Amino acid sequence: MNKIYPSAAAALEGIVRDGQLLAVGGFGLCGIPEALIAALRDTGVKGLTVISNNAGVDGFGLGQLLETRQIQKMISSYVGENKEFERQYLAGELALEFTPQGTLAEKLRAGGAGIPAFFTRTGVGTVVAEGKETREFDGQTYVMERALVPEVSLGKAWKADKSGNLIFRRTARNFNPAVIMAGKISVVEVEEIVETGSFDPDAVHLPGIFVHRLVLNAQPEKRIEKRTTTQNPKGA
Repeated sequence: MNKIYPSAAAALEGIVRDGQLLAVGGFGLCGIPEALIAALRDTGVKGLTVISNNAGVDGFGLGQLLETRQIQKMISSYVGENKEFERQYLAGELALEFTPQGTLAEKLRAGGAGIPAFFTRTGVGTVVAEGKETREFDGQTYVMERALVPEVSLGKAWKADKSGNLIFRRTARNFNPAVIMAGKISVVEVEEIVETGSFDPDAVHLPGIFVHRLVLNAQPEKRIEKRTTTQNPKGA
């Protein structure tokens, strides 16, 4: 089975549509599938619910899809670096399901492992638990969290072989393995593709059984986030 597609646009062809539940890997701008996000924007699909730790920044990453109003709802744990996100949310134009970061990671991992739900103490007694089942174990209250199984997952890895076995690079691994595992269809953007059998099996971080489509992006932009605490005085 050939998993390699000639472009990000080709890799998304026939699998994305309006109103889907999607997951996107990355943490901030680290390890985001840049080319796939841009290709998703260019499809024009709308009404999306997107699972991602955060929503990129204005004009880059998932911020591009916010600007084009293609995202209807975000399931995230941190959204503090995107002014357009804030504007849409406060104006009631964007739905948001805040999820504690560890819970979000476990919801994706559970989805990839075929576990429909799990219990956690995180969020008990807060808005996070509203409307959810709770249960006592050993004298402690736990809230039940449902797993996440996106229809399409977009991930980023450093290297892949032609069978889709993946190696991630340092902190760019972040949410990507869980996102890729959880997707019913997972599309992965990589910087290098090698022949099957080139990797030491012990070096593989995620086996190719979880990867359905691959696209090469040998020179991603890899922007970094810059923290701004105050505006520079005029002329400084």
